[in-house]
Amino acid sequence: MSINNTPKSRARKLRREMTEEEKILWQKLRGRKFLGLKFLRQHPIIYDRINNVPKYFIPDFYCAEKKLIIEVDGKIHDFQKERNTIREEILNGAGMSILRFKNEEINNDLYGVLRRIKDFTWDNSP
Repeated sequence: MSINNTPKSRARKLRREMTEEEKILWQKLRGRKFLGLKFLRQHPIIYDRINNVPKYFIPDFYCAEKKLIIEVDGKIHDFQKERNTIREEILNGAGMSILRFKNEEINNDLYGVLRRIKDFTWDNSP
């Protein structure tokens, strides 16, 4: 595997290329600002290895404490519904939950988005 194609290098590239909506949400989630939870951005989640080659997904945001993935969906996700469904099945099978928000929700109702994340984390507390 090329060094430029490792999960870590791919995640770094995605961090440099965040969308405006991802940047907006990241400002609210970063540094434990949101409910004291630690969120990571563009963090690779390895779900399998085949011949020592990792199979992984890189969600927009991840909170390990709550096993919560947050995805910010732009227009491209309209064309990836089947791929997203398969990805969600694998991640749900690994005990993770996924919240999806459209770019428009981030732009038009950021506090509504944050309220949904908060409600989810409270509803799924141990």
